[in-house]
Amino acid sequence: MEKILIFGHKSPDTDSICSSVVTEKLAKHYGLDAEAVRLGDLNKETEYVFNYLGIEVPKKISEIEEGQKVILVDHNEKEQSVDGREKAEIIGVIDHHRIAAFETVYPLYYMAKPYGCTSTVLFEIFKRENIEIDKVSAKLMLSAIISDTLLLKSPTCTDKDREAYSELEKIAEINAEEYGLEMLKAGTDLSMYSADEVINLDAKEFSEKGKKLVIAQVNTADINDVFSRKEELEFAMEKSIADRKLDLYMFLITDIINTNSKVIVLGNDRSVVEKAFGKSIDENDSIFLEGVVSRKKQVAPPILAVL
Repeated sequence: MEKILIFGHKSPDTDSICSSVVTEKLAKHYGLDAEAVRLGDLNKETEYVFNYLGIEVPKKISEIEEGQKVILVDHNEKEQSVDGREKAEIIGVIDHHRIAAFETVYPLYYMAKPYGCTSTVLFEIFKRENIEIDKVSAKLMLSAIISDTLLLKSPTCTDKDREAYSELEKIAEINAEEYGLEMLKAGTDLSMYSADEVINLDAKEFSEKGKKLVIAQVNTADINDVFSRKEELEFAMEKSIADRKLDLYMFLITDIINTNSKVIVLGNDRSVVEKAFGKSIDENDSIFLEGVVSRKKQVAPPILAVL
């Protein structure tokens, strides 16, 4: 039987990696020869999760061969996916994002719900199919929900996420709030990263009406600490704009304590950001968005709507 590769988006976050590993377990439950892989390096937050669990990190790949069978998790847009995806046979998608310019040759299994986390969708599949959730899988899914919903404080968080969080906490037999705070704090340490690495830790590319843009994001407990590196961050952003022929680059510095974001905005289409949020970009190439923490729900939709 041909091996099926399971992976999330480029610049993977905790949900992308954890959901890939859990989906591998789900696929194997149904007798499929499947392997979770990743399209980038782990961030500090995800490293914390795998070190805590003491489990092996999925291997990294950069491209796939023609005809390779794949299952996509936590994404569907080709700009965010593996190089060569157009040559793959996509047999399944498990996601919680918008569906954009997606088509396949063959029928497939597609499960997408407007939840705060892909792992919440996976949790529902386990429950619906009456498949037992082991402790490791519970901790992986719980970690993903904590990450994507900022411990249930993000506006993307739904009642379904809260229900999954509560039940997974019991299965995992841990204090989710204490564990989650330590996990989120681990992800805010950017001191060891170069500016180029920082802007690519969690960067997603979008295409809309002939325009290309990147919306990148990092979490922090101190916006000013990250913003103090503005000069080198902007240099890295300008290089990315030139190399990738981008029309717009947004870099969100998100305060997970006070739930606000400061955004550095570069590119020829900066007016799109001003129209989307009804605010002017200041002399520091930045805009402050009070109460904004979610790229998926609060940033990408208004930007794409303006485009």
